[in-house]
Amino acid sequence: MRAVVTGQIGMDKKQYLQAAVDFAGGQGESVALFNIGDMMYGEARDVKQGRILDLPWSRLSSLRRAAFKDVISQSRDRPHVIVNTHATFRWRHGLFSAFDFDQMHTLAPDLFICLVDNIEVVHHKLHRDHDIDATLKDCMVWREEEILATELLAQALHKPFYILSRGRHSMTIPTMFRLACRPAMKKVYPSFPMSHVVDMPDVLREIDEFRAELARHFVTFDPGDVDEKLLLERALAASREGNIDKYLEVAPHSFGGSKEAKTDPIRVRVREVLDISGDIDGQIYMRDFKLIDQSDMIVSLIPELPGGNPGLSSGVERELQHAFEHTKEVYVVWKPKKHPSPFITETATKIFKSVPEALAHFEAEGMFAPGNLFGH
Repeated sequence: MRAVVTGQIGMDKKQYLQAAVDFAGGQGESVALFNIGDMMYGEARDVKQGRILDLPWSRLSSLRRAAFKDVISQSRDRPHVIVNTHATFRWRHGLFSAFDFDQMHTLAPDLFICLVDNIEVVHHKLHRDHDIDATLKDCMVWREEEILATELLAQALHKPFYILSRGRHSMTIPTMFRLACRPAMKKVYPSFPMSHVVDMPDVLREIDEFRAELARHFVTFDPGDVDEKLLLERALAASREGNIDKYLEVAPHSFGGSKEAKTDPIRVRVREVLDISGDIDGQIYMRDFKLIDQSDMIVSLIPELPGGNPGLSSGVERELQHAFEHTKEVYVVWKPKKHPSPFITETATKIFKSVPEALAHFEAEGMFAPGNLFGH
């Protein structure tokens, strides 16, 4: 398999993808990782790190073409290939593409993946590594552009396209490996209540166990891996207390020995978060539906909340309806004693009383990948 992985600057994609390559090695798979940025710097030894995008467009294009030419040549006989690149750049030159269609066609990738991350993390890393002044809003717009450009490129080459959230836990690394090396594995969208259960630790624990179980057996596109809505809720709460010009602290990611593992918390101004409130809600709406569209099925956990009420949020209801209308398999784990409404029963492929019951059904139907849960 040949995967092209895009994503805006500030993702630390190289370190993340190297972790996926290392994981693949543990599964007995050899994956060649080509980092286009590093290869361009190798061609331009006179350019300081972090400054290559300041070059004139003509030289930047020449360097990129030279790098892709090497990738095409060196990847010919490799069983699995990941090309780490970008679809677009939004820099001092404005917005411009980061690929040449003729070379992408020659490379003949099997799939395209656009990696995304929480916007405050991207914003922090962008300014940590580059001399540029970009707002949270700029980063939000760039992310939309990167997703759209990658999707259009995949459509032009008639190849699958996936959005993958890097997330705050290491389970997304096996997901990257599976997309690149186990394309036949079932792809699942885990659905569960989020914002209105944040103060219910027992329910959150149940949800986390549900997410982890699905991630053990399937390729999962988990909406909780990007949690900007929680950041917005914190900003709104701070604003109500009159702290609009103060800062929120956010813990950075940590994958192995990465740069951010030893840094101080990220500080984000409350006012800047409020400025992108509409973007956060709009992108959640768009992205979650796309994650459902790229999945084979949706599996929804409806927990029982304190007081016996079903933990059925409007977001979960909308996700189930969207999946049904787009002919996905719809599975529901219904935990409350109260019976589900016809809007659940009439759209669900099957309803289970527990997660183990659901998993037993999936296994009996041959939905699990054979052998090793994470790979073979």
